[in-house]
Amino acid sequence: MASGKNANSRAKSAAAARERVAAAQAEAKRKARRGKMIFRGILALLLAGIVGTITAVVLASQASADIAGVKSFSGLSRNHVTTPVTYPQTPPVGGDHAPVWLNCGVYTAPVANENAVHAMEHGAVWVTYQPGIGAGQIATLSADVHGKAYTVLSPYPTQPSPITVTAWGKQLNVDSATDPRIAKFISKYMQGPQTPEPGAACTGGTGTPSGS
Repeated sequence: MASGKNANSRAKSAAAARERVAAAQAEAKRKARRGKMIFRGILALLLAGIVGTITAVVLASQASADIAGVKSFSGLSRNHVTTPVTYPQTPPVGGDHAPVWLNCGVYTAPVANENAVHAMEHGAVWVTYQPGIGAGQIATLSADVHGKAYTVLSPYPTQPSPITVTAWGKQLNVDSATDPRIAKFISKYMQGPQTPEPGAACTGGTGTPSGS
């Protein structure tokens, strides 16, 4: 009988030991899973922080990438008027304007300020030049606006600078059509964030451009 009791006791001890081992293994697995979840959570937070930092740096770089020489104007009125407007800038950078916008494109003769200003309200960039700058420079400017739906090119005999690039509330004066700031200005401000009515039409208005 004693030997039988000893055998039963050993069996119970072995079973208890197996249970303790199984419990320990299960606990270890649970801890490992928790550890993985915590690690993944921390990794996700770190990645989100890195992405956010990179995005902020990129946006800050873009915002600070100002184009040298660009002047900004604020507080521009936007009333529709049917009479001529006297603008403080030449060419104008915004303000009251005609009810009908100027069709975007290339013009070989001066266009009305009031219609051009309305086109800029819709997001157009207006490139103007003194007629005497020469055919070569005019051809270069035409190439700058070629294929760009929201651009206007026209002569402006009374402007003080050989070439002026204007968007709503923004203006840049340059001396040469080869100045790289022209293309940068068009890229930044055509339908740019300063546009009062982005996406509004630049066709279907007034004026017959000769080409683009």
